[in-house]
Amino acid sequence: MKTFTATPDDLDHEWHLVDAAGVPLGRLASAVAQLIRGKHKPTFTPHMDGGDFVVVINAEKVRLTGRKLENKKYFSHTGYMGHDRMTAARDLLAKHPDRVIEKAVFGMLPKTSLARQKLRGKLKVYAGGQHPHAAQQPKPFSVTPSKVSA
Repeated sequence: MKTFTATPDDLDHEWHLVDAAGVPLGRLASAVAQLIRGKHKPTFTPHMDGGDFVVVINAEKVRLTGRKLENKKYFSHTGYMGHDRMTAARDLLAKHPDRVIEKAVFGMLPKTSLARQKLRGKLKVYAGGQHPHAAQQPKPFSVTPSKVSA
């Protein structure tokens, strides 16, 4: 029996619509990262871009469990010595809720050039419930919220 390796002819890219309202951030990011990589398909090949496009709506309603709103910090650096910036999750979620999900999904992907390329091209995040990708007819994909109430 030969090992299957996907070729560009074997790959097809679908569109998925994920509603982030009430879903914990880590659970959402894990599911979205698997869709982007294509690990849910039997034709998964690590070195090929066989993943699907993912549209995430209602990013502003994503749930951070525990005390992550107050304690979680996002690091950035200006390039100058001593000029590191720490942004609280509460502030980033209020100003740019799409970046919170993008950073969480990036953390779930392998740190390779192919993963960065997949993240940039295949993940579309919108703060509200509207998105401009209706022509692609994305299939609804449900991420089950946890049963633990916070």
